[in-house]
Order: sequence, then structure tokens, then C-alpha cells
Amino acid sequence: MSEATVNPSVGQQSELAIEGMTCAACAARIEKRLVKQPGVLEATVNFASKSAQVRFDASVTAIGALAEAVNAIGFKAVVPVVAEPDQQANADLVSRRDESRELLWRVVLGTVLATPVVVLAMSHGAVEAFNKPWNVWVQLALTAVVLVVCGGRFFVSAFKQLRHGGANMDTLVALGSGAAMVYSVAVTLWPAWFSMHGASSHQHGPAVYFEAAAVIVVLVLLGKFLEARATRRTTVAVELLMQLQPKLARVEQAGVEREVPIAQLRVDDVLIVRPGEKVAADGIVLTGASAIDESMLTGESHPREKREGDEVFAGTMNGTGALRVRVARVGAATTLQQIVKLVHDAQGSKAPVARLADRVSGIFVPVVLVLAVLTFAGWWLLGPADTRLTMGLVSAVSVLIIACPCALGLATPTAIMVAVGRGARMGALIRSGAAIEKAHDVTTVVLDKTGTITLGQPSVVRIETVDGWTTADVLALAGAVEQRSEHPLAQAVVHEARRLHVPLTEPVEFQAVPGSGVTARVGSRQVAVGKAAWLESVGVKLGLTEAARTSEQGAYTTLHIAVDGREVGIISMADAVRPTSAAAIARLREQGKRVVMLTGDNEATAHAIAKTVGITDVIAGVLPAGKVDAIRAMQQRGERVAMVGDGINDAPALAAADVGLAMGSGTDVAIATADVTLMRTDLHAVADTLGLSRATLRTIRQNLFWAFGYNVICIPLAAGVLWPFTQWLLSPMVASAAMALSSVSVVLNSMRLARRVV
Repeated sequence: MSEATVNPSVGQQSELAIEGMTCAACAARIEKRLVKQPGVLEATVNFASKSAQVRFDASVTAIGALAEAVNAIGFKAVVPVVAEPDQQANADLVSRRDESRELLWRVVLGTVLATPVVVLAMSHGAVEAFNKPWNVWVQLALTAVVLVVCGGRFFVSAFKQLRHGGANMDTLVALGSGAAMVYSVAVTLWPAWFSMHGASSHQHGPAVYFEAAAVIVVLVLLGKFLEARATRRTTVAVELLMQLQPKLARVEQAGVEREVPIAQLRVDDVLIVRPGEKVAADGIVLTGASAIDESMLTGESHPREKREGDEVFAGTMNGTGALRVRVARVGAATTLQQIVKLVHDAQGSKAPVARLADRVSGIFVPVVLVLAVLTFAGWWLLGPADTRLTMGLVSAVSVLIIACPCALGLATPTAIMVAVGRGARMGALIRSGAAIEKAHDVTTVVLDKTGTITLGQPSVVRIETVDGWTTADVLALAGAVEQRSEHPLAQAVVHEARRLHVPLTEPVEFQAVPGSGVTARVGSRQVAVGKAAWLESVGVKLGLTEAARTSEQGAYTTLHIAVDGREVGIISMADAVRPTSAAAIARLREQGKRVVMLTGDNEATAHAIAKTVGITDVIAGVLPAGKVDAIRAMQQRGERVAMVGDGINDAPALAAADVGLAMGSGTDVAIATADVTLMRTDLHAVADTLGLSRATLRTIRQNLFWAFGYNVICIPLAAGVLWPFTQWLLSPMVASAAMALSSVSVVLNSMRLARRVV
């Protein structure tokens, strides 16, 4: 997992798990550090996923050296050593759960200890029994335990950052709660001095703020706990995918069935998959037939029929039939594990829209520290003489606490994490946050024809015969001959014969003429199947030329069948349009997209298919280089282009487009080139992906607006801007609660994407 792909031209892609990040400022500092390292080509640090993705020249540096560079500035970078994607993702989830549990016990203990501090602090003049000298000493003792035991992590982290010349959210919390604590201890020890120098007082002496120090720590911890819980929910897609993988597999060895752990499976093992069981590994059906639910991989609700020779995938659910399956891929090579890795990596990526937040986060904490100092100085110089010290301290502490940049750091990555997970459940595997942002700007959707708009495989449309011959007779003879051919048209004829339960005789003396047709003897008859021109060249007289011409005008491909030198029928075939293509294309137009068909097929066929599905813009008869030229021409006109394809010939166009979407049923080359892999086999997945991108960018902008707006509004309030007009000053406890709620609100807003209809 940590060393995924190595390519000298693009660098090696690796991931680091980062411990010790508490806010966006931490992520910005680590990213800046990594980018400056020799050999690093690109680095992205994700605060929400607590990870860094680094692309570097392996001949210049190593991932271990990059981890040491991060450690040198006060954080802990860990190089994942687990090989399997699901095990790595599971380790991440366990780490998140452990963090949540640790935060929970700190919150509970802090609440138990801080509650009596608040009661004692608020009891002056109300409960006579508490108006004793011991009151303040009990507050001091309980608050000290809260700060050391529950909030010690803030002070340790702040010290580490200070030692390495940095500052983060923990710095603000430590300074805020620490200042309130130190001030209160000093007032407890020397009350007379503070009374003389502008500290506000009540009837028992200068005011202390032990309750503020304790409650600040507890509320910040509570916010971090809620944030951790909510953020963990953004990874639910990976968790659900991992749960699909069964722990044991039933293997047939020497005629005996036995259960073995998944890790012991090897390629070419034979699996026994009983009704209602999950498939343990990717493989090919040897015997048996069943319907398999592949919805978690493809997003399609209908089970797929599987029989001998069909491919099955790990984690899918078998229906009512029993299957024997030869294992083709195990471990990290299975489709399920590759999807887990893709979703995990994409959730750790960063969208370009996050650049503004990164720039702000990099200078945010130092700016807040300056504002806190200015706030205290302002109150000291301009505040009421009898309360200026206390009011300056309270306002400065409130500024430090309320300005924590957690919400800013969570605004983009949480939305990306939820969107990638939602896309995976819809059958759209999105490679990065950048792909989501680019998809949002798409104005033109370019569709390949074969395998994208159509099924990508020919099927028999109709059969016409001469007098004296039936459809079954012609199909039986043509199917018998075509059994020996591997041509797609031949396979379509054989498939139609089997579908109609037409018996096929084994041919003899089979001969194929490349590009023309095939001949063979079936029983006592000599049968030829192929193109009209070829049959005429070998002396066959054609009698169905008018019917053939009509089929060809309708964009059908025709095969002529001759028996003993005489034409007896024609079979018309076409690459059938996907049943959902027309509705999906109409939906794309409703989204405001221009839809273009771009195909290497001839004009007649292309326009016939386009008319069927409602496309008016058609570019036909182009080679792969021509497809690239067509897309670039659109881009030069200012269009943002999404290309959808499935074949090797589509790979250059997928790479040239602003966003490439590959049908999951297509070639590995096309899938590797695309920004999004569509595991579903219909074009509704394209509309879903574009709709999801719009919803995601809208959510990110909402998050950034509230994160920025929160600080713009709250920092002046905390500084006391309303005091001259309302005599109102923000309490540090209210500030800490507001800070915690801001982070949680951003995460919850992102979580809405998981349920949004796109």
C-alpha cells in the first residue's frame, strides 16, 4: 500500500499516515515541509484522513527519508507496511476507533471533574455553605487534574510545535486554558495585588477563572470527539466494502472440500460456492449456473446470470445455484481489493478548491496569536481602569479559543471523503478530489458508440429465408458452421441458436477465409456463411439482394448463408443499444450538457444509432488520433469535455478530455487512463457522477463559507467589539463551545452528501 506504483517518468506514489495533526495549520505545515524535500514532485496532506500522499523520484529520496522529515517538525509519520488494501484500510479504521475511545474517556473524566468547579465558581452569594476559603483551593485542585490528565495532550503538542518553530490549534487551546489557569492561580496566591491593578472583584476578592480553564479543555475535547466520530462515518464506504470479503473459502482438493482462510488461497484453486454464500476470490465458473448479486461493486440492483466460462468477483453474493469456480486473482489483485484501494486513496486526495483554505491555514495561527495580543493590549489601554486586566485576559483567551481553524481544515476533505464513498456505492469509482472538481465544470459529454451507447456485442435482429426454408433450418446450419469460428458475428449466431434451443450439428472440413466468411460440411450439405461479394466470387447466386440492401440501410450487418451453392437466407445483426441509453442521454441534456457521439464506425450506422437514442451531434469514421483532435477542438472553443468510452482506441481520448470516464466492462488500458471508472454498464452512471460532482462542490463551498464566516464574525465578538454598545463580553466557555460546534457542523453538512439524490 505504501509503495503503489513506480514509473520513472511520473515518480513513485506513496502514502504516509500522519499522527499529531490537530488542525488545518498542521496539514499546511507538513505539506510545505514535504514539498521542499529533494526529489519530491508533489505532496498532498489531508487533515480529515490524517494522511499524506507523496509522489517522488525514488532515485533521489525514499519514503523513509520523507517520514523522517515530517518527524523533524514535531509530528509522527508512519510508513504503512500492510500489503493488502483492505488490511491497510482496516488499520486506519481501528486507529480512528481507538482515537474516539481515548477522547471519550477524557471527556467523561473531564466532565466529572469540571462540573463541581463550575458549581463552586457560580455559587458566590447564592449558596452560603460554599462561601468559604477552601472553595477556590478545591477549584484549583480539580482544574489542575483536568488540565494535566485530560488536556495534557494539548500542552505536549503545543510544546513540540513551539520547539520546532511552529504553532497549531493545540497552541491556541494551551495558551487560552493555560492563561486562564495561571491567572487564576496567581489571583489565588496574591489577591491584594490584583485588586490594586485592575482585576474585577466580587465580595470575596478578585475573580478567578478556574471554571473557564476546565470547561475550555472539556468542550474542546468534546468537539474533537464529535469530530472524530463524524469524520469516521465519512469512511463508511470503505468499511462496507471490507465487510464484503469473506474470511474463509471452501476449496476442493483431490475431490474433498475443506475450508481455508482467504490468505491461503492460490491462483487455480477450485472454489465451491454454495447458494447464499459470498464468492471468496475473483475467478471463472467451471461448472454450475446461478444469479449473483454484484450490486456493491456495480451499483446495479439486478442479479447477473452466471454460467460456465463467466467471470465472478470476490465479495459478491451467490444466489440459488451452486458453482465451482477456478480462482483467477487473489489478495490485492482482486477487483474488490482494487476498489478498496482506489476509494481509500481517493478519500485521501485533495481538490484544487482547497488551495484557498490551505493558504489561509498556513498563516492562520500566527495571525490569531497577534490578534489575541492586540486584544489584550487594547483592553489594557482603553478598558475600564477597575476591570481592564480581567477583561483583557478574558477577551484574549476567547480570541485564542474561538479562532481554532479546525472547521477550515475539514471543509474540503470531509466532503471529498463522503463523495468518493457515495460514488463507490453508486458504482462510480472516482480517482481523486481533482476529478470531482473537474467534473463539476463539464459542459460537453462525448460518448463512444460501441460498448458505451451500445452493448458492444452484436446480436441477431432478424432472419430472412427463401421459399422452402424455415428460420430454424437456416439458423441450425449457420450456427453449426459458426461454432468453429471465434469472430464476434459468428458467436452472435451461435448464441441466438442456443437461445432458441436450435440443435447444432458438429461440422467437418471447416475452413475460414479471413475477412470473407467460413465454409464447412454439415451432414451431407456444404454450407458457406459470409459476405455477399465473397459468395458471388465462389459461384453462389444471390436471391435476397433487396432484403440485404434494406438491412444495410438500417445500419445492420448481414451474413449470407448458402447451401450447396445456393443462397437460402440472410441473418441481419446489430450492436444493440443499451436499454437505458436514451433515458440517460435525455437526463444529461436536462443537466444542461451538450451530448456528442464520437465513433470510428461508418456514418450510416452512427447516425442510425444516434437517432435511436436522441443524439444530434455525431462525429463518425474517426481513428483514435482523430478522436483526440475532435476533443481538443471542442476544448479550444471553451468547452469542458467529459469523454466516456471503453476500448483501447478510446484511451487517448480519455486522457485528452478534461474528465475521462471509462466503462468498467471495458479494457484495462481505458480504465487505467480514466479519472472515473463506471462499474455500472449504463450511462445513468455518467449523469449520477456529474450530479454528484455538482452536489460535492456546492457542499464544499458551503463549508468554506461557514468556516470563513464563522471566524470573520466570531473573532471580533470574542475581542469585545460589542462591549461599548451592549456591555456584553463573550465568555471563554461559550467561545470553546462555539469552536467545537463549528467543526462538527462542517462534518455533518458534508455527511448530507451520503444521502443526497443526484
